[in-house]
Amino acid sequence: MVKPLAFKGDKKAKKRKAPSSQADEQLLTENKPKDIASAFQEDDSWVTADSPSDINGPIVIVLRSTPLTCIACDAGGKVFASELENILEGDPATAEPHDVRQVWIASRIAGTDNIGFKGHHQRYLSCDSIGKFSARTEAMSPEESFICIPSPDTPGTFSIQTARERFISVTEDGTEIHGDADCISFNTTVHVRMQARFKPKLKASKELKAKEKVSRKELEETVGRRLDDDEVRKLKKARVQGDYHEAVLDVRVKGKHDKYS
Repeated sequence: MVKPLAFKGDKKAKKRKAPSSQADEQLLTENKPKDIASAFQEDDSWVTADSPSDINGPIVIVLRSTPLTCIACDAGGKVFASELENILEGDPATAEPHDVRQVWIASRIAGTDNIGFKGHHQRYLSCDSIGKFSARTEAMSPEESFICIPSPDTPGTFSIQTARERFISVTEDGTEIHGDADCISFNTTVHVRMQARFKPKLKASKELKAKEKVSRKELEETVGRRLDDDEVRKLKKARVQGDYHEAVLDVRVKGKHDKYS
């Protein structure tokens, strides 16, 4: 079930009643929001991207400024530095968005290291020849393509390179964002915060835990008889390793042999 992007402090919305007629259902479908705020489900917690391959889905690009800011854009495509409110003790690795304008959808261009960032208004972040940013383009071109380069000094941070091999930077006071820095420095270093469910390692870990979460009763119902402790362990291990159905057959066959021995 799809649910909207949630921010800290938001009041929980009341559950809507199911549509009473086909006409009501059609009206709800037509009025469904199709923007960034309706794109998220399941785990909506935020974590830090550790490598370029992590960067995918909803993200916040946290800039090194005082106070801490992030890259944002308004509905007209104006790009600006937006001050972050949801942050613990000034640590950029804890930042979360409080405004949908601070969130971008990161998507990788197939066969390349390039990434595009789409705003809440369905337009892409773009950097022109003089390092000026905007977000008014519906399709991607080289100016809407970026490469996230891991920082050699600070794990979990990146410098974002434009198509002209310049870097995104921010003024120390966080008032201006530029795309014309010619080398990596403190001011070009960013944290990328992302939704946990899109992080490959966390996603794989959750899928693994989901496979492990099976009760003895469920296993016994599948096999059709009571199981001993060794058989339960064997079946749980098989669920994780991917040969669950073969293990179930083995246990069933063993049970028949024991019955007639």
